[in-house]
Amino acid sequence: MIVSRFLRHSQMARAVLLSSMLSLVMGAQAWAQGGPSGDGPPPAQVRVAEAQVAEMAPQTWVAGTVVSRSDARLAAEVAGRMLSVAEVGTVVVAGDEIAVIEDTALRLREAELSAEVSRVEARLVYLKGEAERQQRLAKNNLAAESALALTVADRNAMQSELAVARSRLEQMQDQIERTRMRAPFDGVVVERLINPGERVSSGDSVVRMIDNQSLEVVARAPLDYLPHVRVGEELTLQSAGKRGAGDVRTVVALGNQNVHVFEVRLDVPANAYAAGQTVRVSIPTSTSQQVLAVPRDALVLRSDGISVFVIDDDMTARQVQVITGVGNEENIAVEGDINPGSKVVIRGNERLRPGQNVVLLEG
Repeated sequence: MIVSRFLRHSQMARAVLLSSMLSLVMGAQAWAQGGPSGDGPPPAQVRVAEAQVAEMAPQTWVAGTVVSRSDARLAAEVAGRMLSVAEVGTVVVAGDEIAVIEDTALRLREAELSAEVSRVEARLVYLKGEAERQQRLAKNNLAAESALALTVADRNAMQSELAVARSRLEQMQDQIERTRMRAPFDGVVVERLINPGERVSSGDSVVRMIDNQSLEVVARAPLDYLPHVRVGEELTLQSAGKRGAGDVRTVVALGNQNVHVFEVRLDVPANAYAAGQTVRVSIPTSTSQQVLAVPRDALVLRSDGISVFVIDDDMTARQVQVITGVGNEENIAVEGDINPGSKVVIRGNERLRPGQNVVLLEG
């Protein structure tokens, strides 16, 4: 009796379980075929952008380097022992003292030349007075004309000697001033080539400094692309996974029998890059042309080809096969059943189905 009851309960439980599983399967099939009402898949949330006519040219990437437009190695202008040199990383403004050379010998020579100037000035004062006295005596025929002429000649010679002595003194003072090396522009010390205590000769490099607020990108590209790069246009830059832009400042052909390249220099915003940083520069390789462009995110890559989803006026998605053309980092040219102003899906197109209703997301 107990076994019979157990079997009946087991059969009833299996029947209930099978009925529930059948209901779930039928419900899922109904939802897949159109939801509870059978009208189609539920609306998909998508973000769209408009297809636009744009000027585009094929691009190629070349290597570039960020450099400072003011990069100087400051050299000693007088010989001597270094007393101090600014540390690497010191931020300076134009006119700041960044290195000092010992000037003891020069100051002793300055004192000697100063004394020489004083001696010549005193001698000149005497000769001027003597010439005036002899001129008064000559009026009364009390002095010989020859003596007066000799005194005037000595006075004139002493004036020239004073000019020479003063010039030598000024030269020495200039040499002393040059023992204080000063920053020629605002910037930062990036290299110390001589340490305090070392002796330098005139012309030896002491420090290197750059202006890290005035930067540019220098790149070289094949000479064939020179006609397609114009001064003032904006080129795309990429470094460390980040994109930026720079304005072409100069374009200079450097081609010769061995090298067939041109150099392009681009102004970049301050603090956007660091001097010495490597970047990639997008160079146009042919003339631009008008194309119908869509964002690259609109492309759907599948085994049957490349397509985009266009949102029609009835808010349904229409899949359009396209052929891609030239492009840049953000947009790409397409050919297909798309018109300027058509709304193409750029987010949510991975699982979108043709004919599916959509809801547009803002932003």
